Amino acid sequence: MQFVVLTGAGISAESGVPTFRDAGGLWEGHRVEDVATPDGFARDPDTVHRFYDARRRAAAQAEPNPAHLALARLEQELGDDLLIVTQNVDDLHERAGSERVVHMHGDLFTALCEACGDRSPHAADLIERPPCPNCGERMLRPDVVWFGEMPYELDRIDEALLRCDLFAAIGTSGGVYPAAGFVMIATEFGARTIELNLAASEITPLFDEVRHGPASIVVPEWVEEQLAATR
Repeated sequence: MQFVVLTGAGISAESGVPTFRDAGGLWEGHRVEDVATPDGFARDPDTVHRFYDARRRAAAQAEPNPAHLALARLEQELGDDLLIVTQNVDDLHERAGSERVVHMHGDLFTALCEACGDRSPHAADLIERPPCPNCGERMLRPDVVWFGEMPYELDRIDEALLRCDLFAAIGTSGGVYPAAGFVMIATEFGARTIELNLAASEITPLFDEVRHGPASIVVPEWVEEQLAATR
């Protein structure tokens, strides 16, 4: 069996990683347009750098929770038959031991050079304008997909969705596209689908099976069932 697992903010929230967007749509008191768009970065790069530098530090202090660790165990059993597609920009899946991870919305721990397009590992603050390790220009920005930009590796994700036998969505709101449409693609091509979420999402009715509860509880239980089925 081939699995595609989509993870969202709900899986990292239990590790203490804040979602940053409140009920009013503000990101830590900032308008989305100011900290999560190319135009916002062009207008006020210092504010954007401070915002993401703080996010990076917060993510570095978090630890993988039982849901991340369970998915890593599942990957150890399934190998290339499991692909994790995450909307999260933290590195908790990798620190839990997962290796087959697609960060469709980018990665806090890499930097994107606006001069040469290089994407390089970077864990320090960007507010100081460090040079690009590839070209030397001081034009690094957070390697995060902002509103109006194309998510990463959509071709690879689509190919996996077309081939998968089971699609699972964990900790997602179901309100952000194209990720919210993945369940429809998987269903159309014959996959069984399951949602593991704290509560119902905007797309809950589209899934074959739904389990509600904290990710740190429902995900390990689900993984154990999958592991038992493969033994």
